[in-house]
Amino acid sequence: MIYKRGIEIYWYRFMWQGKLIRESTRQGNDKVARQMEAAYRTSLAKGEVGIREKKATPALREFCSQRVEPWAKARFETACPKNWTWYRTGIRALTAYKPLADVHLDQITGELASGFAAHRLHEGMQVSTANNSLRVLRRILNLAVEWDVLSTAPKVKVLSGERRRERVITSEEEARYLAAAPDLLASIASVLTDTGMRPEECFRLRWENVTWLNGRNGVLLVAHGKTAAARRVIPMTPRVRAVLEARWESAGKPEDGWVWSAQTRRGHVEPSSLRKRHARAIRDSKVRPFVLYSLRHTFLTRLGQSGCDAWTLARIAGHSSITMSARYVHPSEDAVLAAMSRLGGHNSGHNEKEAPQLPVAKVAASTVQ
Repeated sequence: MIYKRGIEIYWYRFMWQGKLIRESTRQGNDKVARQMEAAYRTSLAKGEVGIREKKATPALREFCSQRVEPWAKARFETACPKNWTWYRTGIRALTAYKPLADVHLDQITGELASGFAAHRLHEGMQVSTANNSLRVLRRILNLAVEWDVLSTAPKVKVLSGERRRERVITSEEEARYLAAAPDLLASIASVLTDTGMRPEECFRLRWENVTWLNGRNGVLLVAHGKTAAARRVIPMTPRVRAVLEARWESAGKPEDGWVWSAQTRRGHVEPSSLRKRHARAIRDSKVRPFVLYSLRHTFLTRLGQSGCDAWTLARIAGHSSITMSARYVHPSEDAVLAAMSRLGGHNSGHNEKEAPQLPVAKVAASTVQ
């Protein structure tokens, strides 16, 4: 069979005497690619060529240290530090487990991955922590396929029972929390609640990405994110504009620089900067504990309840998949009926005037049945 990888190039793949043959045709024409596959099959059958031996696949530890970690560091350390931390933490956990770290990539199975997950739980880790490491393993194997080190990647299943950050803050809880929070935390929490930004996106907000004139109240540009979809423009609500405008004026109306500047290694607020303040605000407000990320979930839940469709919600949230956004959108019965009524009779092939009328006797008979 032939298939396309990337945008232009076709590859062929088939089994020959129990071995997988998988090579690029370096062609963008499917007919030429099929001819090349057929020609190679014929050459194999005639014994004119031998099966090309592939290089031995590296062990997981070697592949991570020589290829994955340098790639992740170069791509994410500056652009998206949280992603770099995710890769680095996962790689360290995987390479510390010798039964998996010393196995060649083409010998990794779902059973080995499950054994690693069981080991993490035995160490006292939470299910979510074990799943993060499994997701890193899955990404590494997919990179191996993408980089032509593996032909296919084994299935790596995450564990069930993971606690999700799906706490929704009520309006009353929000008011109590903001009243108890110090100014910096209250300002950041207000922006998170009204924009749905991820906390790290908010922390890295810069003044050059704030536009006061566009839209009704101005807009924010999220210039960096974990995916291409994360880079987006978000309209400001009146509260967000008031918070940012007050901070901008108190800072001397700068043209650039961090919005939430702080004396940290990167020069802006980080999660560690707010940890104690957040815990104190939770305690003083007597609100049921939540993490700052819950404010994003709260915003998206409120947006879904307001009648926003999944496509618009995905654009605002910066979701890379509509599936992620669909869980926030739950159409009411009235919304479903309204959507159906907008179809009218036209789209179904007739309208009320053209609809065929059943004889009275047939209507009565159908009613009795």
